[in-house]
Amino acid sequence: HHTPSSSSSSPAAAVVAAAAPIPQNPGITPFQQQHHTARSLDRALEDAVCSGILNLSGRKLREYPGMSYDLTDTTQADLSKNRLTEIPPEVCLFAPLESLNLYHNCIKCIPEAIINLQMLTYLDISRNLLTVLPKYLFNLPLKVLLVSNNKLVSIPEEIGKAKDLMELDVSSNEIQALPAQVGKLQALRELNIRKNSLHMLPDELADLPLIRLDFSCNKITEIPPAYGKLRQLQHIILDNNPMQSPPAQICLKGKVHIFKYLNMQACRMDKKPDTLDLPSLGKRCLPQPLTDRGSRQEISSTDPSFTMRRKMEHLREEMEQIGLLRQNIESRLKVLLPDDVGAALMDGVVLCHLANHICPRSVASIHVPSPAVPKLSMAKCRRNVENFLDACKKLGVPQDKLCLPHHILEERGLVKVGVTVQALLDLPTSKPTQLSTV
Repeated sequence: HHTPSSSSSSPAAAVVAAAAPIPQNPGITPFQQQHHTARSLDRALEDAVCSGILNLSGRKLREYPGMSYDLTDTTQADLSKNRLTEIPPEVCLFAPLESLNLYHNCIKCIPEAIINLQMLTYLDISRNLLTVLPKYLFNLPLKVLLVSNNKLVSIPEEIGKAKDLMELDVSSNEIQALPAQVGKLQALRELNIRKNSLHMLPDELADLPLIRLDFSCNKITEIPPAYGKLRQLQHIILDNNPMQSPPAQICLKGKVHIFKYLNMQACRMDKKPDTLDLPSLGKRCLPQPLTDRGSRQEISSTDPSFTMRRKMEHLREEMEQIGLLRQNIESRLKVLLPDDVGAALMDGVVLCHLANHICPRSVASIHVPSPAVPKLSMAKCRRNVENFLDACKKLGVPQDKLCLPHHILEERGLVKVGVTVQALLDLPTSKPTQLSTV
């Protein structure tokens, strides 16, 4: 056969020719089918030039076929279900790329050139042959990272730098421990660590705004009591672990019972040793395993239930005050704040606008994010926060009502921020404050 000129000049034809044999259709010769596939591949590449969306999924490609096309404006690339052994270097030059799907290939490593993709928020590299996640990967603004079904044995500490990461799936690997730095992923909503070789969960996860946590099919025996703080958690999947604390029978009852148990454990740990308790009692009952019914009753009898009630009451008041803070800001500025009020106020921008709303130009300059730099540096956040607090002071907010910068910057004292905001709003009409410090 002579190859028609249209396909001999096509780079796609050559790649498809190198791919695995295509099943024959009755009535169509292998050559015709190959030519047809090459044309459809060319069409996909031509479409990508126009649309910025490259879809080459499921084409049995062993190498990147787009060499003759200018695809540098691509924002989404789907190269899933092929036979690529590396991330094509050309793809690492797609500067505007936001989404890259490499699911189900034969990729063994992630090249350093990937750091060129400074707009990349979604990366799926599941079902490949990765043995390590390189440190430089976490310099990208990733929001979703899917690396399930690889051969990872660890996660680098640098993962703590992925401040925008909302979903992390490292299920079905061979990971033996999670680094404590996972606790720095302050945007993380979903964490899937199913089917690894984990023996323990880091306490640091307790500070995350997780909505879904799946650590099923591991070797975990204990959920840290601190996880009782995971107030936003809606789904916890923990089957197929040798659970001891909480005991398996409590785990089977579901989330509510698990959290009740964790909170009781946390209360016990917080409780100072009572001088009236006989030392022998402590020695007798504490070292026994938690599954022993008798010892559990004995411990709880030394721990009055009002401690728990008081904690819950305190928490409820705190939530009410944070709700009032949200209401105050939203009603004054006519904005809607996201669920995480602390994160919304952290950069000081909203608070500076609030001060200027109360008294125009009380904050002379505000550092605001831009499309090019969507997240302010910590230095600029701090400047905003300090300018806001200075404005409050000048406007007459009493010293005892002023929160400290770290209450805003570290999202650690929202109630105190609420007191400051309330005092600021009360200035013009000097109404009595509705919030009290805790």
